[in-house]
Amino acid sequence: MRKLLPYPILSLSLLVLWLLLQQSLGLGQILLGAVIAVLAARAFAALEPQQPRARRLGSIFRLAAYVVVDVMRSNLAVASIVLRDRHHQQTAGFVVMPLTLRDRSGLAILACIITATPGSAWLEYDAVHATVLIHVLDLVDEATWIDTIKNRYERLLLEIFQ
Repeated sequence: MRKLLPYPILSLSLLVLWLLLQQSLGLGQILLGAVIAVLAARAFAALEPQQPRARRLGSIFRLAAYVVVDVMRSNLAVASIVLRDRHHQQTAGFVVMPLTLRDRSGLAILACIITATPGSAWLEYDAVHATVLIHVLDLVDEATWIDTIKNRYERLLLEIFQ
């Protein structure tokens, strides 16, 4: 059974999503959605994802709190940039930041955090040099960005995953 449905929750979730996106619900749509869900889960299993091992529950909650606060602050900052006078010059730019974090799950979460925060986007990870390229909408001080990401997010992700 595990070979047919390697990730049953993923398959069920994909089927439900498929059915929610349909305009009409019929037996054909249910069967088609089920086939697509099973095939997608089997394709995901072929990637052989590693099982993440998270440690330190307190660090997880602290990281989540930092992310929520930072996303809200970034929303206000981006709204301010968009709504303020057009004569103000924005200083968008790129930051190349060295990382200590090597765990794939931790890197994926860091990429989600940076990209989900308005005004910044994770663009490229260089595994050879252990650096990440980030685009920042209003780059005033590159050192502040590096310090924030390394000391707020990366430090906690290292505690959680390594």
